[in-house]
This record gives sequence, C-alpha cells and structure tokens, in this order.
Amino acid sequence: MIMDLNFLLDDVIKNRRALHQIPETALTEFKTQKYLKDYLISIGLNPQEICETGLYVYIEGKDKENCIAFRSDIDALDILEENNIEFASKHKGKMHACGHDGHMATLLGFAKYLTTIQPLEKSVLLIFQPAEEAPGRAKEICQSGLLQKYSVKEVYGLHLFPELPEGTIGTRAGAFFAQPTVIHGKITGKSGHGAMPHKGVDALQAFTKVVDAYQTIISRNFSPFETTALTIGKFQGGSAFNILPETVEFWGTLRTFSQANTDFAIKRIKEIHRGIEIAYNVKIEENLEVMYPPVTNDEKLYNKFLKTIEGIPCVEYEPLAIAEDFAYYQQEVPGLFVLLGTRNEEKGFTQALHNCRFNFDEKALLTGIEMFAKIYHNFK
Repeated sequence: MIMDLNFLLDDVIKNRRALHQIPETALTEFKTQKYLKDYLISIGLNPQEICETGLYVYIEGKDKENCIAFRSDIDALDILEENNIEFASKHKGKMHACGHDGHMATLLGFAKYLTTIQPLEKSVLLIFQPAEEAPGRAKEICQSGLLQKYSVKEVYGLHLFPELPEGTIGTRAGAFFAQPTVIHGKITGKSGHGAMPHKGVDALQAFTKVVDAYQTIISRNFSPFETTALTIGKFQGGSAFNILPETVEFWGTLRTFSQANTDFAIKRIKEIHRGIEIAYNVKIEENLEVMYPPVTNDEKLYNKFLKTIEGIPCVEYEPLAIAEDFAYYQQEVPGLFVLLGTRNEEKGFTQALHNCRFNFDEKALLTGIEMFAKIYHNFK
C-alpha cells in the first residue's frame, strides 16, 4: 500500500519554485543540472551526467534484471514571463512555460519517495533529460545504450496539461502525439516591373499556388478519419509595391500520426513543387526536416495502467497534434505517456502551455508522484 504522500509537499513546492526561477533552454541547463544533482545527493542518491546537461539516477533493487524507467524533461522556453509571483523567472526572456519545472519536481518527489522504501524490490531508472523542446536529446540518450545497460523493460513519462481538471490523468492507447515535420521552401522567379509583368516571373504568384495545392494533400489524399495537419505560418518576399518578387521564402509544419503518412505527405509536397515549377517557370528548393516520431502508447501497458491507477481520476484523451521526443524511448521499450491536469479555474490556473502566464498549484504534482508510485508497485 502506498503511504500518504503529503510529507513530500514541502519539498515539491520548494523544488518547483526554485527551478522555476532558473529556466534554461536546450543544452544550457547547467544551473538546473546542478540543482537537481545537489538535491538527489542530499537524499542519498548517486546521479550521473548524460548528454552534457542531463542526469540519470539508477537505484538498484533486488531484481537487477527488470528495471522500470521514469523520465522528466528539464529545458525551458524563450518566453518573457508575465506572472506576478514571488518565484518568477530570474532569467529575463526565459520561462518554464511548458511545465518542465513541474515535471522535474514530480520526479524529484518520486525519487525521495523511493528512498523511504529501501531496499527496493525492483530496480528504477530516473532520467532528467535536457533539450526536449529542441533538438530532442531523447534520441541521444536511447543511442547511448542507457536503457539496455540497466535492463529497462518499461518507460513512463508525464506532461502537465491545463486543458484537464487539476489532478486528472489523460492518456490513450496507440497514437497519442503527432510526428512533426518542419517545412522550409524557397521559390525563385525573375524580378521585373509591376507594370510589365510579362517580362518577369512572379515568385509570389507561384507561392499562392503552392499553399493552395498543399491543402489538397489533407482534403483529397487522406481519409477524413485520419488526423493530419499542414500549416504554412510564415513567408517573406518582395521589396516594393511595383516590383515582381524574385524570391519568396516560406516556413510551415506538417503533423501526422504515423511514419507512413509523413512519408506520403512529403512525397506529395515534392510532387506539387515539381508541377508548379513547370507550370509557373520557377525553381523551388525545399528542406523537409522530419522531427520526433509519433508518441504511440503501448496497448498492454495502457490496459495495465488503467487498473494500476485505480482511485486517480483518468480519462481517455483524444490524439493531440503536438509533439514530444518521449517517442524515442517508446521505440526502444514499451512506454506510456500521460497528461496530468492542472486546470483550476477558481485559482485562475487556466492559461495554455507556452503562454507567458502559465502557472499551476504544486499540489497537483502529488497526483503525478502517486501515479508513478502505483506504477512502480504494480511493475512485474
């Protein structure tokens, strides 16, 4: 039986607020790493560095052949905080606006909980991963052989989520988060006087056809029941109102829930480019960077999880087109990623992730620790 976890609350609040004040973006998390290391050592654990600014802690149990892993990301965002709180960011222009401070405080709290039940029956690996937002160091951690070294059989991660009520868990079996692809294109025509368009090649006109044609990829090439999104969010071109732009550069994102759909959409993007090159006498250069794989929750783990967390509110949540490099761990071992609700309208905790006023009540993190503890005690 899991003990009352309220004894952890003071540490959870202290750790979350201390970490919130020192947000650091990808691969610059040196102050964060030191804070995590000092705390873990203070509770009798032996953290090891990984991926420059990350840490991991292996806690050996009686069963050395079967280990369960839990992961927290540790990086922040380039956002100027606008919360009027005494523990606001001290790093101007940086903020834990995605809840990673809460993720770290949860995993630190779980680490302290584990020290109260020594010796452990089963082994545990705690991963404090840098650079989740970009460029995604989960892949490097997996390539390091860490999971194989410690015989990890299952891996779990959570993310705070202000769309769910405080203390409620949301997850699902199968595809949960999307695979993102960064789209970058450059269309080159020939500049000319706007009053004599026949003497130039209008790159802007070709660009409008590219954007129009992209929408047919979603509406005419994918089933209405397959969630796919393609957005062009930025473009630039032209120098004056009466000159045909010689070049137009554009950027966007593609989101799908399978590698096969990503591959097909990329194929269609390239085909559209080649066709418009011929039709409009332009040259189109593209750079299509496929990022993290889709987060796909193991069905057996999901079914076991629902029984394991009895007593904690849980809902089956819809697939989300956001991305998470936790997917790399799931390619190595069965894994489950869940959302932990932080929405509390009475206290005003309703702002979205990546918002300059995102905030939450640390008591919600005790639900995350309880969830991890129940998962651990039911690990077979």
